[in-house]
Amino acid sequence: MVETDNIFHLHLVSDSTGETVDGVARACIAQFPDVRAHEHVWSLIRTDAQLARVLADIERNPGIVLYTVFDSDIRRKLEEGCRRLQVPHSHVLDNTVTMMAGYLGQQSRGRTGALHKMDEEYFSRIEAIDYTLSHDDGQSGWDLEEADVVIVGVSRTSKTPTSVYLANRGIKTANIPFVPGCPLPPELDKLKKPLVVGLIKDVDQLVSIRKNRLRQIERGEGGDYVDPVAVRDEVHQARRYFTDRGWKIINVTRRSIEETAAMILATMYDRRGH
Repeated sequence: MVETDNIFHLHLVSDSTGETVDGVARACIAQFPDVRAHEHVWSLIRTDAQLARVLADIERNPGIVLYTVFDSDIRRKLEEGCRRLQVPHSHVLDNTVTMMAGYLGQQSRGRTGALHKMDEEYFSRIEAIDYTLSHDDGQSGWDLEEADVVIVGVSRTSKTPTSVYLANRGIKTANIPFVPGCPLPPELDKLKKPLVVGLIKDVDQLVSIRKNRLRQIERGEGGDYVDPVAVRDEVHQARRYFTDRGWKIINVTRRSIEETAAMILATMYDRRGH
């Protein structure tokens, strides 16, 4: 190691935005909690002059080199430089692309920046994120028909993080809290396009999570919000309300946000006949 026993230099090189190699690097580093990477990020490396600066920095700060470079000439020169400097280096997508090429019986095209092309899918995802953030926790209930998914749930059922996760998949998602005694937007009963999903959770876990939340924000005893009898009635009311309207009901008690989102996506695609 160059600096200390638990710090090393990590060079991330890309001829595009660098998002892919950065994501892979972070996933790998997470497997080694006792070490820390000193990252050198090099994106949009497409000329010999740019590559020369990269190699000069690698020589000054030897370490691991990870890259997503599809231009054959730049890639060859980068690999030759790494071999000359005797530093470990790896194209993070090589094995996967090679496996897919073999299975599909086709050669990959080596398209620079193909993974991050500013295409319709990219803008759709940005639009979904904007919509979701402006429709969090019951906001902007007047245009719910534009949503792909509307999540209704009792407090502390991870409505917001689930919505944001879906938005990052390009799914416009609104979420609305179910609060006993507070009427839900009348638009909900008129929706045609969106999938409406009701989230509930086991009473004991709800009470525990809500008590922890109140302690974090230093808010008193909480009254009915954490009273087991009241919470049980709240969950019962929610389930009955969702059932009466034929909404998909998901008990998120033992489910991660990703699992809940996957169930919503599967239901949405099945509803659309995909």
